[in-house]
Amino acid sequence: MALDGNPERTFSRRAMTAELLDAETELQLAYAWRDQRDEQALHRLITAYMRLAISMASKFKRYGASMNDLIQEASLGLMKAADKFDPDRGVRFSTYAVWWIKASIQDHVMRNWSMVRTGSTSSQKSLFFNMRRIQAQLERQAMSKGETLDRHQLRQLIATEVGVSLGDVEMMEGRLSGSDFSLNATQSTEDDGREWIDALEDDGVQAAETVAQDHDLATLRVWLTDAIAQLSDREQFIVRERKLRDQPRTLESLGDELGLSKERVRQLEAAAFGKMRKTLEAHGGEVHEFLL
Repeated sequence: MALDGNPERTFSRRAMTAELLDAETELQLAYAWRDQRDEQALHRLITAYMRLAISMASKFKRYGASMNDLIQEASLGLMKAADKFDPDRGVRFSTYAVWWIKASIQDHVMRNWSMVRTGSTSSQKSLFFNMRRIQAQLERQAMSKGETLDRHQLRQLIATEVGVSLGDVEMMEGRLSGSDFSLNATQSTEDDGREWIDALEDDGVQAAETVAQDHDLATLRVWLTDAIAQLSDREQFIVRERKLRDQPRTLESLGDELGLSKERVRQLEAAAFGKMRKTLEAHGGEVHEFLL
C-alpha cells in the first residue's frame, strides 16, 4: 500500500477518528486538568476537539496562509482554551474553545497579510474579516431599492456598520486590494528589466549638493582666514585656542598663560569675534553665524 506523504492530510484523518466526548466525560477531563494538571486528561481533551480546530482553520484558507500554518495556530488557540477553561461555569468546552481558536487564527492571518501592520483593535479586526461581506450586502440592499452607491457612500456605510472611522475603511481597502510586492521584482517580464527598488528616489546627498557644499566651505575658509588675519597676535591666539582646537581651552587656563584675569580674556575673545563678524558681514550673507 502506498504511503501518504501529505502530513496535513494524515493529521486531519487522525483528528477525524478521535473519540467524541459526552458532556460528563468532558467535564471530568476539564477538572482533572485544572485541579491536578493531569496531562493525559489534557491530551484527550485537545485530541477530541482537534477536528473543530481543523474545521475552523479551513475557513481562513482564502486569506493566502498555508493550511499547515492555520492548523498550527488553531491548535495553539485550542490549547489556550483548555488552559483557561473553567468547568464550574456550566459551559461546554467546545463553545468556549471556538473563541480562542478563531482569535489565534485571525491574529496569524493579520500578522502575515502584509509587512505593514494591518490593525490591532477589535473593530479593525472585525473590519478586516468582514469588510467584503458587508460591502456585498450593502450593494445588494442598494440594488434592491434601485439605488447606486458611489465609492465614498459605500465606505461611509461600511464605517457606520462596523463602527470604525472612514479613514480605517480607506486604509483597510488598500490593504485588502493586494499583497506586498518585493522591491527586487522587475518592472517588466524581460530578464534585464529594471527592479522597482531602482526607481526609488535616493534620499542621500546628491552630487550637485555635494559640489555646492564643497564650494561654499572653500569660500568660507578663505573669508575666515582673511577675518583672522585682521586680528592682533593676542586675539588670534585666543581665537585659535578657544575655537580651532579639538579640545578648546578654558578662559582660566588662557588667563594663567597670558597673565590676565579670566574676565579680561573673555572680553578680548568677545572683541575679536566682533571684529571677525564685521569682516565676514562685508562679504554678505549670514556667514557670521559660524562664529556663534
